[in-house]
Amino acid sequence: MKNIVVIGAQWGDEGKGKVVDILAPYFSVVARYQGGHNAGHTVRIGDLKFVLHLIPSGILHPDCICVIGNGTVVAPEALRAEIDQLNQNGIDCRERLFISSRAHLILPYHTAIERAREKELGVNGVGTTMRGIGPAYEHKAARVGIRAGDLLFPDLVRERIIENTRNANRELVSLGAESLPPEKSADEFLAEAAIIKDFVRDTAVMLNEVVSSGGSVLLEGAQGTLLDVDHGTYPYVTSSNATAGGAAIGTGLSPKLVTGTLGITKAYTTRVGGGPFPTELRDETGKYLIKRGNEYGASTGRERRTGWFDAVVVKYSTMLNQFDALALPKLDVLDEFEEIKICTAYRWKDQVITDFPHSSFVLEECEPIYESHQGWKQATTGITEFDELPAAAKEYIHRIEQLCGAPVALISTGPERNETIIRRDSAVAAWMTPPT
Repeated sequence: MKNIVVIGAQWGDEGKGKVVDILAPYFSVVARYQGGHNAGHTVRIGDLKFVLHLIPSGILHPDCICVIGNGTVVAPEALRAEIDQLNQNGIDCRERLFISSRAHLILPYHTAIERAREKELGVNGVGTTMRGIGPAYEHKAARVGIRAGDLLFPDLVRERIIENTRNANRELVSLGAESLPPEKSADEFLAEAAIIKDFVRDTAVMLNEVVSSGGSVLLEGAQGTLLDVDHGTYPYVTSSNATAGGAAIGTGLSPKLVTGTLGITKAYTTRVGGGPFPTELRDETGKYLIKRGNEYGASTGRERRTGWFDAVVVKYSTMLNQFDALALPKLDVLDEFEEIKICTAYRWKDQVITDFPHSSFVLEECEPIYESHQGWKQATTGITEFDELPAAAKEYIHRIEQLCGAPVALISTGPERNETIIRRDSAVAAWMTPPT
């Protein structure tokens, strides 16, 4: 039995899309377990570039079944756009994509509320994608949300949407925003959401049947550990549990059925939106990483903040998720540096901190303590064997392993599928056996 969780070990945007794309052929099902279309997973296949926000990147493999689990929130118009993009490239989602009947939906009032709140907060805003993700999760917790399975009862759900819109209008007006027409909003939403009905299933039953029959599931998270609503840099976080524990809750698979975890961490660090970022580089080095690493958000196009590798962050992620292995994308981005730094601890006031602090107030005041490593100053792009890497690159990877407490099993040396090193005798190599 192999049911593996793929998790971002930093603040998201680590390169999970490519890793899932590589692993997907070796699993029966790829299931997304949290988040919404605020995620952006990019996969390049030859001259084609796919940016997937909701649909697992396993959809690019013709024999792979994909599930959008109950822990996600789904915007029907965003899902339609993805399905259309895939169809235009000859990829048919019918009978291969299934949406949990328990997944909550993002409605127009969710997006309107989030935009109005962020505008009201101004420079103190969280820096969300303003796509209604947070308010949709709020309504889920408040027990007034609309679920995908509710679309099977359009007359009943229409009345609930109208009532929710009227309630949302009170907040919108208080924030100085325009109210929404309840009946018109409900009718337009239900017309758009009709596409979902054909994909709705009880995916918890489906996934458990797959495992019971000897199949395997690759569980795909969105965002990253440091954006987890409980364990991340609160309040600068997403609205769901991006850590490994969220995989069970967000799919209906028992934690006892999860057999491994894979953490994805860039060879440096990036972050989008607001919040503390100890190793952030606001100088020419940071600008270079943005340009060479093409660090622009796949969902929003926003420029990512960049910094040196933060081992305090990834060690913390390893503790929370108990990674069996790490994947290290974008090693090639560092090829031209004379010197490369790793943050091994923080200095806060008169203290040296080696464990990640729980408070964003403390983290905001932390200064990184670095150790320096010699750069390798030669191209690693396209290398597929670990032994072919420059000695300094191998030493850098070994030091990351020592500091973070998990072996690096996969190294990405470029954006293409084949620009990847899979280390022999690693957990990832063991997982890459054909599904039953």
